[in-house]
Amino acid sequence: MTSQPRVNRGPAAATENRAALIAAAREVFAEEGYTASMARVARSAGVGQASLYRHFPTREAIALAVFEDDVDLLEQRAAGPGTTLDEVMVMIIEQLAESAAFMALLEPSSPEPQLARIGLRFNALLAAKLADERLRKGFRRDVTPQDLFLAVGMVAAMILKTAPPTRLVVAEECWRLLVRGLHDNPAPDR
Repeated sequence: MTSQPRVNRGPAAATENRAALIAAAREVFAEEGYTASMARVARSAGVGQASLYRHFPTREAIALAVFEDDVDLLEQRAAGPGTTLDEVMVMIIEQLAESAAFMALLEPSSPEPQLARIGLRFNALLAAKLADERLRKGFRRDVTPQDLFLAVGMVAAMILKTAPPTRLVVAEECWRLLVRGLHDNPAPDR
């Protein structure tokens, strides 16, 4: 029995294809790293390479789309009125462990405008949590969003050198150590 050829739905499939490409890139980059084959990303998404390059002309473009999608998710999860800075930082650390391939993009001095916009959103999220005394819960008053960004970068640097199966454990351990310097009175088991 022969398989039916796929019907080309043209522009009607653009949004679906873009979402499938972002999901596939997240998975493929997590498994194989940032240098994974773009052809593998297209195959995993179930689209042709032409569709991949129409949506994302470069590896950086698709990686930034995944990273922006991660920040969207983080903003949604952090938007809860009682979501504390600690909870947001744990979300970030977990996301880092899952998306280690994108850490190479976290170059604060990058000239990439999309990365700069993402950085501003990330900074605003952290600043909002720091500004609310109820949500900063235990973080020292002199801690800034830049301090937290630096802490995230430190965790990211360790994750990049860690095998995928142990990334979350290493990320959590790194964060527990960093919290001791960021909190007023860190709990001994943190």
